[in-house]
Amino acid sequence: MKLTSRDAIASSALFPSLICIVLLVATAAQGAWAQTPQLQAPPEVEATMKNMLAATLSKSLQDFVAGGDTNFKATMSQPMLDSFSAQFAPRLTQGYFANYLARLNQGGYQIYLWKLEFKDGGDDRLVTMVVKDGKVSGFFLR
Repeated sequence: MKLTSRDAIASSALFPSLICIVLLVATAAQGAWAQTPQLQAPPEVEATMKNMLAATLSKSLQDFVAGGDTNFKATMSQPMLDSFSAQFAPRLTQGYFANYLARLNQGGYQIYLWKLEFKDGGDDRLVTMVVKDGKVSGFFLR
């Protein structure tokens, strides 16, 4: 197919409009990507996790299970907390940073995950807090 000068003029007139449309779409898409929300745990869940870590340091069973459901309170014992505390309190005492990662929905439970980085530079831990109806059903550091 042979282009005439008239076709070339028509094409050149559409070219700036086409560039504007492409730039507009690219700019809009970039704005949408930039608006991806920061991950953040609900404030009450974050507070419960921090309270449980503080209770680990103080070895306070009452404070550790305060946000727990009936089963969590019944199965957690002082010897269990003492063992947990002996393992993690020395590192927690030196300082840590908890970085919220995600929430999973599994079987009616919300599972909240944090990366726990210790200031001692040792291995990180994964905090897993299992919640149902606003009450803690499980708490693990892996």
